[in-house]
Amino acid sequence: MTPIDIEAIQHTLREWKLDGWLLYDFHHSNPIPYEVLGFHNGINTRRWFYWIPAEGNPIKLIHSIEAEYFDQLPGRNCIYTGWQELYAHLEGILSPIETAAMEYSPKAAIPYISRVDSGTIELVRSFNVEVVSSADLVQLFQSRWDDDALRIHRETVPIMFDLKDGAFHLIGDRIKNGETITECEVQDWLVAGYKKNNLVTDDPPIVAINDHSGQPHYSPTPKTDREIKEGDFVLIDMWAKKNLEKATFVDITWTGHVSKNVPERFNQVFNIVANARDTGIQELEKRWKENKPIAGWEVDNAVRAVIEDAGYGKFFTHRTGHSIDTSVHGNGVNIDNLETQDRRKIIPGMAFSIEPGIYLSEFGVRSEIDVYVGESGPEVTTIPLQTEILPLLALD
Repeated sequence: MTPIDIEAIQHTLREWKLDGWLLYDFHHSNPIPYEVLGFHNGINTRRWFYWIPAEGNPIKLIHSIEAEYFDQLPGRNCIYTGWQELYAHLEGILSPIETAAMEYSPKAAIPYISRVDSGTIELVRSFNVEVVSSADLVQLFQSRWDDDALRIHRETVPIMFDLKDGAFHLIGDRIKNGETITECEVQDWLVAGYKKNNLVTDDPPIVAINDHSGQPHYSPTPKTDREIKEGDFVLIDMWAKKNLEKATFVDITWTGHVSKNVPERFNQVFNIVANARDTGIQELEKRWKENKPIAGWEVDNAVRAVIEDAGYGKFFTHRTGHSIDTSVHGNGVNIDNLETQDRRKIIPGMAFSIEPGIYLSEFGVRSEIDVYVGESGPEVTTIPLQTEILPLLALD
């Protein structure tokens, strides 16, 4: 999220008693080096390494036919053509080294970081180098938001809320007027709204009714599309960002019911989910006030305990939240002790979702917010919070 600062990286390497950070890629199988270094090197069909030592100048180990693409990076070139040269040069770079951080996660505990193939890890280890995870380095030097990222995010929030409100009003108005509307039509309306507001995203938003909302990653298609009718429960999950270089995602989920008065069954489940969501916020605020560090897995535990205590634990089938940066699922700390145990500490500059859910066979409730941790503590950026299911036939 910030331009490369070799001196800052080297200071951290020395502080953490690491000999260096060995960035590596082949055919864009590892996107992290590009995000950390802040560059795009055009054609990339050969293996390359970028060694940032704790002391001294960086070294670029690059193929002879693609060397010019790396001129923008600081450091001296080390050119290879054949594999024998590659191995020999890499051994020469690493021969005095004991530890090197790479995009590796022991037992693939954090898949977002587990990017370097096992064969390359074996190669580096063959030079008597201990490979350690770069997870904390990635979080510190790639995932943190700078002032521009936060500003653009804040500018995007009201646009997303206007689109969200518009989608729910569209459903309510169509039903009140005796007209038809389907999941795909609402999805298409939102996608058109993204385009009109210069927002981009990887996948279209989720519009799910009734049992479809009980599938956390359901997305309507022409084959699964259903008409939305009076009495239906509706979940809308939206994520998008401005079409700008430093833009960060906004990711929200809200729910509504096509009625004037939401049945108590739906309210009961929503209130449990909302309480779990708010417990996550409270746990973050509490730890911050106590000046005690907190890891992603600990927030997940606090949120999950609320749903488990209410008897719905087995229906909360995904992590509490994910890192958010220029990707909707970023490389920073996840709020997770279910799918993985993310032991990384939540540090200033991090942003992530908190999105507990209860997914039943007839309907599913999720309430998703975004949280940014600044120098003054955690802040919910996607406000207001949803406090009740929207009665879509009673909306003004």
